[in-house]
Amino acid sequence: MNTAVPVLTPTTRALAWCLHLLITGLLALTAARALTTGRPQAVAVAAACALVYAAGPLLPRIRSSRPAASWWLAGVGAVWLALLALSADAVWVAFPLYFLQLHLLARRTAVAAVTLTALAAVTGFAAHAHSFSPAMAIGPALGAAVAVAVVRGYQALYRESEHRRGLIEELTAARADLATAQHTAGVLAERERLAREIHDTLAQGLSSIQLLLRAAERALPHAPDQAARHVHQARQAAVDNLGEARRFVAALAPPALEDTTLAGALERLCATTSARHRLTARFRVTGDAVPLGTAHEVAVLRIAQSALANTVQHARATTVDVTLGYLGDHIALAVTDDGIGFDPACRPLHTPESGGFGLPAMRARAETLAGTLTIESAPGHGTALTARIPLARPAETEPEARP
Repeated sequence: MNTAVPVLTPTTRALAWCLHLLITGLLALTAARALTTGRPQAVAVAAACALVYAAGPLLPRIRSSRPAASWWLAGVGAVWLALLALSADAVWVAFPLYFLQLHLLARRTAVAAVTLTALAAVTGFAAHAHSFSPAMAIGPALGAAVAVAVVRGYQALYRESEHRRGLIEELTAARADLATAQHTAGVLAERERLAREIHDTLAQGLSSIQLLLRAAERALPHAPDQAARHVHQARQAAVDNLGEARRFVAALAPPALEDTTLAGALERLCATTSARHRLTARFRVTGDAVPLGTAHEVAVLRIAQSALANTVQHARATTVDVTLGYLGDHIALAVTDDGIGFDPACRPLHTPESGGFGLPAMRARAETLAGTLTIESAPGHGTALTARIPLARPAETEPEARP
């Protein structure tokens, strides 16, 4: 049987010392009065009671084992009864004994022990007085009632305090778990954002540089002027992507949107694509232009960049039409080419070598702003990509998409 005392209500050091001093003082008072009245036996029994009581705080076994504490209390009670038989002044020692019994014994046992101690105190005092009156029972009975009320109240307060402490610990742990979960979610969201930005800027720029350098390599040595033009375009693409990277690291808006509108940036993108590749990219705007938040402008520009990059790398198209439409409550971007097309049901594998991140990244950008991305294509019939994004006031737009 586990005799550890986790059920005991701990007491503060101050309360314990107050109880020790109270019992010591009452025993000393009893011994002093017995000494003045010529009863040396009572003095010796009071000293023995003090020694037996002192063993309790000094022995660790009594503080950690309820059975050991019960035996110790029985010893203290037996010596006290012997002292009570010799001196009526010992009746006052019953009061601190109530607190010991209520603290160390089980609830029902403690109440029974307090009741027996009160009866013994009343009986002993009546025996010394050689008479009995109800007034003799008031003191011990009232002391017992006060002790029970005080100890039970203290135990209730302690349980409530422990319950509150447990709730606070649970709340602290829950807050820590929530903070960890939020941090993890933030890290994952930032990773996803970085992956999209790198794919739509640096990766596409490096791919364009690679295509231009291949074209220059094919032009050599028969067409050095054409090769030099391709090299110049590759260098310009490198300069542009270096600017993208610097602004990307500094978390600024895309340089393509600096000092221009979204339509101007898309028109410049189409012109650059036509100049660098064997592809005619045409741009047009429909509807009445309205102010857009930075998140909407960046999302539309990145989707257009990624869609044109896919057209250059995979479509084998000769023309591509980019249309920006302001359609009342939403904005639409359509990119249509006359390339070889593909089967949208066959999703490409996402690998570092083959890529395959473009379409998921474009769809994620649109869905971040509660929009949609649709793709219509078939082998041999070109591809039509359409992104539709609901409009919102700039003040309501999250500045998330600033790369």
